Amino acid sequence: MLRVAVVGSGPSGVYAAQTLVGQREVPGVRVDVLDRLPAPYGLVRYGVAPDHEKIKSLTGNLRSVLEDERIRFLGNVEVGGAPLTTARMLELYHAVVYCVGAARDRMLGIPGEELAGVHSATAFVSWYSGHPDAGSFDLGGVRSAVVVGAGNVAVDVTRILARGVPELEPTDMPQPALGALADSGVRTVAMVARRGPSQAKFTTKELRELGTLPGVGTRADAAELALDPAYADPAAAEALPAVARRNLEVLRGWAEGPSAGGDGRRGITLRFYLRPVEVLGGPDGRVRGMRFERTAPDGRGGVTGMGAYEDVEAQLVLRSVGYLGVPLPGLPFDPATGTVPHAAGRVVRAGRASVGEYVAGWIKRGPTGVIGTNRPCAKETVSSLLQDAGALARRDLPGDPLDALRAAGLRPVEWPGWLAIEAAEEALGRSLGRRSVKIPDWAGLHAAAGLA
Repeated sequence: MLRVAVVGSGPSGVYAAQTLVGQREVPGVRVDVLDRLPAPYGLVRYGVAPDHEKIKSLTGNLRSVLEDERIRFLGNVEVGGAPLTTARMLELYHAVVYCVGAARDRMLGIPGEELAGVHSATAFVSWYSGHPDAGSFDLGGVRSAVVVGAGNVAVDVTRILARGVPELEPTDMPQPALGALADSGVRTVAMVARRGPSQAKFTTKELRELGTLPGVGTRADAAELALDPAYADPAAAEALPAVARRNLEVLRGWAEGPSAGGDGRRGITLRFYLRPVEVLGGPDGRVRGMRFERTAPDGRGGVTGMGAYEDVEAQLVLRSVGYLGVPLPGLPFDPATGTVPHAAGRVVRAGRASVGEYVAGWIKRGPTGVIGTNRPCAKETVSSLLQDAGALARRDLPGDPLDALRAAGLRPVEWPGWLAIEAAEEALGRSLGRRSVKIPDWAGLHAAAGLA
């Protein structure tokens, strides 16, 4: 029997486990899916916005995999430090597949970024998604917010800042976050990109949602859009990918027609060709605005600074300019790409493939693609592992890894413990007159799982 550990229970990890037990070349594979958190599903639980219930429903597919009798979920287990090093993992398992994602956000690298009120979009998402490591946000004194970025995460945080609480109450958003948003003073949100709309990374479906929020006026600046060569030139627009063409048409409607979205008690503005150069602070050490330099297309797909500047008021700044992987102690790491060096998923150490150690997901390829991209990525890695299976299975293991984890002082949360957390979140929701509501802290999760 080949015993494999998959570290990470997000989509890439679950797809790797599913591929391992679903193949026929190597019979009798057993998989332990380990996660640092007591709850499974990774970014589907802690990264998908709570009002995107269709995407969150993917947990049903992930659940069916983790309930396979050949797969065992072991949450609340951190890999990489004492007592569970990567070397120890290879003693307990024939092979280990690391699917640990990309947890660090990129910095803007501009003066003033350390001011109070400047945060990563990652931190904001973690807060409203109920991640137990998340901090808190007080939005009462925030009138204007700036979101730097032009991807789906930037759209998500912009939408949550502007959305009314009645539309969020039916979601699983933690009660403290819902209360903070209810007390929010935010009236305007500017989503700002240094390049043009043709280069934006958001999808049209996400973009259109910004124009459908009750009580929110949504607009774009026609003069800024006109700087994009494809905005006014049908031939240039035709050469764009379909999603970029659709995005341009949505933005055109907001720039040339009436403001979208009801009476406009709150407002969203999409800004383009503005490069952040400084976060402006007040005497209290808090952010009071951002300074941007106007940019223009350079003819090579990038932008060039124009030497003209604009200050935008903000008491909250969220940067959403990409993610980077975080080194896992014991594994090689390329800081330039934020990934583990690999060859077709095999971890590469000192120029040679380390048979028995594998990677999949963002830590393998970088933070690219959508959830479905993890399927072929995991399949490639598992194919490499199966090619090595003959040599891997010849090694004797000391016994059930779960016994070793407990002997090392770890307290794994098995599937019944996760089901107990789910039941506790449903009970919490009923007590608040809501549907299931996430437990957002370690103590609460541990107590619900029976570890307290």
